[in-house]
This record gives sequence, structure tokens and C-alpha cells, in this order.
Amino acid sequence: MRNDFDPATVGPDGRPPARERLFDPAAEGPWRGSIEGVAMGGAVTVLAYGTDTRGEGPRLHVHPYDETFIVVAGRARFFVGETTIDAGAGEAVLGPAGIPHRFENLGPGRLQTIDIHHSPRWIQTDLE
Repeated sequence: MRNDFDPATVGPDGRPPARERLFDPAAEGPWRGSIEGVAMGGAVTVLAYGTDTRGEGPRLHVHPYDETFIVVAGRARFFVGETTIDAGAGEAVLGPAGIPHRFENLGPGRLQTIDIHHSPRWIQTDLE
């Protein structure tokens, strides 16, 4: 059992619970959808990415904030600055702010990720 803080020391901040559609499961293409944190009154933006094609993935890009990648299914190779990290389903990878990064499907089969941008808005510069 976790007991990291005293709940009596934190009160509601007035934001209501919220719901948004992240992606349509029947949609085609690798970019399934995104929800900016501002849409839900939150501090993070969430993206869903998936591809069945080995070697396919987002182009090299950079953000002014951290990005956390969660591999939901399959295997991916992440290129984060000068570091290469292979990760599989159930693992997470951090792309620190200001470090160019990309990833690709290692196969076989589908790669599905949830990408968490540590910002209420999606801010990105593509480098390729």
C-alpha cells in the first residue's frame, strides 16, 4: 500500500473531470490521434501512434519539453540524440527536452505507442 502524501493537504483545484477521444480504432494510417492537455485542462498532451510496417516511424524532430514513449505493442528502436534504445511492449523511453529523437517499428507485426508530451500543447520542430 502506498502512502506518499497526506490527502488532507491537497484540495480540488476546480477543474472538472473530462473526457476526449484519443483515437478512432478503425482509423487508417499511423497517426491515430492526439489530445492536447489544454482540451482537458491538463498539463500533458497525449498522442497515439501505430504502424504495421517494419522500419516506419516518425521523422527526426525535437521538442522544448520532455516526451515519454510507452510501447503498448510490438518492438521499437528509438534514436534519442546519440543513443539508440530498443524497447518492447510494456517499456517506456524518455526523450529529454531539446534532444532530437525518432523511432521506428522493429517488427515483426504492429508497433503501437502512446506518446506523452510534457506540455499542455504539442510543440514540435521537424528536422528531416
